Amino acid sequence: MDHAGVDLSLDDVRAVAAFAADCAELVLPGFEAAVPDDVRPREALDAARAFAGGGPRTLAQRTTAVAAHRAAKAAPTEVARLGAQACGDAAAAAYLHPLAQATQVGHVLRSAACAARVAELTGSGAGVAELAGRAGPRVRAVLLRYPTAPAGRSRPAQLVAELDAAVRDLPG
Repeated sequence: MDHAGVDLSLDDVRAVAAFAADCAELVLPGFEAAVPDDVRPREALDAARAFAGGGPRTLAQRTTAVAAHRAAKAAPTEVARLGAQACGDAAAAAYLHPLAQATQVGHVLRSAACAARVAELTGSGAGVAELAGRAGPRVRAVLLRYPTAPAGRSRPAQLVAELDAAVRDLPG
């Protein structure tokens, strides 16, 4: 296992968290419509936004991420599950590690992959190209410091790899 480091500032991580939160916000309504009384994904999104907006990285991001992922497991539909998962992933993005490992790419792109999958399932919403375009130059610069994401077996893992390629191909 390679533990080589990458250059990663707190502002870099905030940019990643902001992008992840933007993507999660697109699909949270699918969860809230299905499970209106469960606030765990919303709390995770709020924790991600607080960090991305300049707040400290705290236990709130970790605990709300775990709670949102639990909400995702209990969600009644795939769209609802992806909405909750995206919010948990946005909060977890605050803990992107400066390790040169392809697994870290998930912290950058998993929320976007959830949004892309919801778009596929519903026939509406932002697809891979649009979501990649929302990443912005700083997120692209961060992503370029990491190895490329491998194509996985699940559709969300495949979408992470597609998004990875699309963001890396953006003009720099």
